[in-house]
Amino acid sequence: WLVLAIAMVRFYMEKGTHRGLYKSIQKTLKFFQTFALLEIVHCLIGIVPTSVLVTGVQVSSRIFMVWLITHSIKPIQNEESVVLFLVSWTVTEITRYSFYTFSLLDHLPYFIKWARYNFFIILYPVGVAGELLTIYAALPYVKKTGMFSIRLPNKYNVSFDYYYFLLITMASYIPLFPQLYFHMLRQRRKVLHGEVIVEKDD
Repeated sequence: WLVLAIAMVRFYMEKGTHRGLYKSIQKTLKFFQTFALLEIVHCLIGIVPTSVLVTGVQVSSRIFMVWLITHSIKPIQNEESVVLFLVSWTVTEITRYSFYTFSLLDHLPYFIKWARYNFFIILYPVGVAGELLTIYAALPYVKKTGMFSIRLPNKYNVSFDYYYFLLITMASYIPLFPQLYFHMLRQRRKVLHGEVIVEKDD
């Protein structure tokens, strides 16, 4: 992710615009974000002490954004909202992996620990806003082209409308985002302030 951050900064310094940024870094982004599927495996086998559900939702939503939105719908690649989630993801991952690396070395600087549990307060909402705005920008193109949609009649007697799927996906952020955000806030209180968090049974 540090490689991605350097590439983004270099592009903006040379071009002075965000237009063309995604195209210039897309291969690196796709590699690192797709490789993140291993994080779910790491959670399952206990290498990383993080919730499998939380990690699964975050990784799958990002892979969805990378492959089924920005990769597949080229007209929206120069949207400013794409820059929002790219910057948010990049800073978040650099901070998170720095936290894990120094923790494994048993030499965690307080700033890295502080950044891990404070930067997300701003970066998480900014990233989500970028994702939602990008999906919203993609809707007219998806509706016009009918991409990824299956129309009746067909031999399987099954229909699927990608346009409405995207609307449902956007609506799903309403219940999911607060749960993930407040989970991180609870972790922040626990780690930085030593609070004992008691999870209530449903």
